[in-house]
Amino acid sequence: MTTGLTLAGLALSLAIFWANFRPWWKGSREAKALLPFGQGFILGAVSTVCAGGLLGWLAGCAATAANQGGDKATLGVTGSGAAQPLARGTLGDLTPEGAVLVLLLTVGVILAWRAAGKAEKKRVAGGAFVGATLCLTAGVASLLSWLPDTLNQGGGYLRAAIEGAGIL
Repeated sequence: MTTGLTLAGLALSLAIFWANFRPWWKGSREAKALLPFGQGFILGAVSTVCAGGLLGWLAGCAATAANQGGDKATLGVTGSGAAQPLARGTLGDLTPEGAVLVLLLTVGVILAWRAAGKAEKKRVAGGAFVGATLCLTAGVASLLSWLPDTLNQGGGYLRAAIEGAGIL
């Protein structure tokens, strides 16, 4: 993926984050109300470490959309563009075992999406967009640098358990 996030893209991503977070903050603040957004956010974040495939492509599209949409919105609201690039970050790389867990995570989010109502589907999509865009920044990528390692280790444990049990 070659697209980084610009200041305008950050503004759009933060606006979507706030639109999803504010109802929870003003409401009951139950943890389960954040689950749809959180599922999407994690999937969006891990999509930035996918070297290719559908998730990697979607992460690149999210960054491009954030940058273009954010610049148009900033220019339209303030009269000044904000297309300056931000410091770029990366979460790391996936091993083949980590890729298996990302696939399983993707299937889980898709199944949850299909069972969700209209408002929850919007929150999942918003979370995926925010996760895919914010993880391109150096600060958020640094905060979530543990995520690919956790997936890689978890996939390694899964492989070891299956191979050790004589199933494969």
